[in-house]
Amino acid sequence: MKIVSINVSTSKGTPKQPVDTAELIPGHGVKGDGHAGDWHRQVSFLAAEKIETARAQGLDVGFGDFAENITTTGVDWPLLPVGTRVRMGDSVLVEITQIGKVCHKPCAIYYRAGDCIMPKSGVFAKVLMGGAIHVDDPLLITDNNPPEQTSPVQE
Repeated sequence: MKIVSINVSTSKGTPKQPVDTAELIPGHGVKGDGHAGDWHRQVSFLAAEKIETARAQGLDVGFGDFAENITTTGVDWPLLPVGTRVRMGDSVLVEITQIGKVCHKPCAIYYRAGDCIMPKSGVFAKVLMGGAIHVDDPLLITDNNPPEQTSPVQE
């Protein structure tokens, strides 16, 4: 499991451009990205395998074309439950907050690509611990019920 592309754009609803590294800010998201902010969808994830499937179906798409911030290999994102935490690089920790999304109207990505896989295959997270991430950084799926969120032992 690793990061294969980091993607950033300044506007929502547009393809993102790949970069080699990015800074994730706690409670905000990817520095300089249009989707960052004080909400539950600060960072988006999509599996490279899903993009490959879209290519095999004839779509001319690449990393960032579905407006995902982080493209990965080895993770089937929609199978992870909300609350799952993911470590990236040396210090970044995110928590999955939403699986998929509802698109109320087709956006520029849909018109450019001919389809959008984010509603079914994309996952969104909030940044708990920030830091730098880089292409090829490993991912570590952590406990989805971390100790600081468990109920105290009742005596």
